[in-house]
Amino acid sequence: MLKVTTVNVNGLRAAARKGYVEWLAATEADVVCLQEVRAEAHQLADEVREPEGWYTVYAPAAAKGRAGVALLTRREPERVRIGFGVEEFENSGRYVEADLPGVTVASLYLPSGEVGTERQDEKERFMAAFLPYLKELRERAAADGREVLVCGDWNIAHQEADLKNWRGNRKNSGFLPEEREWLTRVFDAADGGYRDVVREQHPEVAGPYSWWSYRGRAFDNDSGWRIDYAVATPGLADRALKAEVERAATHDERWSDHAPVTVTFER
Repeated sequence: MLKVTTVNVNGLRAAARKGYVEWLAATEADVVCLQEVRAEAHQLADEVREPEGWYTVYAPAAAKGRAGVALLTRREPERVRIGFGVEEFENSGRYVEADLPGVTVASLYLPSGEVGTERQDEKERFMAAFLPYLKELRERAAADGREVLVCGDWNIAHQEADLKNWRGNRKNSGFLPEEREWLTRVFDAADGGYRDVVREQHPEVAGPYSWWSYRGRAFDNDSGWRIDYAVATPGLADRALKAEVERAATHDERWSDHAPVTVTFER
């Protein structure tokens, strides 16, 4: 089996104080993809920075206290790449990938955006630059006999089933028509060529949601968004056995506003 977990930790130092360390010690995942680390490696406690039994790679953002992605792998990667070759985003702490036997696994933190602001412009520039890279990565991997798995916080709910209050969010970043169309292109066999593994394992149901606002009673009411995806090339997607959201039992037991999303593949 190959088990991969992705989670936006909403600040790794804070998550470590709330339960992340204990969760990591208990997980059976082979690879863990982290987003919104919001720290450089030297700012992390030793047991967080280099947990026993894991190889780690961090890609912090040049802007202090923002973004940041990381990969934790049980096996030492054959190759690591930070960024995807576009200068604006090379040091933005939004993408890191590692080659493992037969598969390239990546951790992605796509910008969140806000309609009418520079943040939304940045998100649109990122999407425009990232889709061509996804295609290039898929083609390069296929030539090498490898599969690809891009996990992370994509900050887009693709379909109405991917967020509870879709009617009230049609004009908000994360559910804009142009964002959803871009994600459709990622999943189009004739375009991006990737597949949404979690949705394939949970067809025609609401969610399973992976992010809930800390405001109000969103978590208790399961008023969430499914924005954390495991996006795979077809050969790997065909080997998916299970996808689950590790939702905390209670609001107080959460160590992030996101829940870990774990996918298990047959090797």
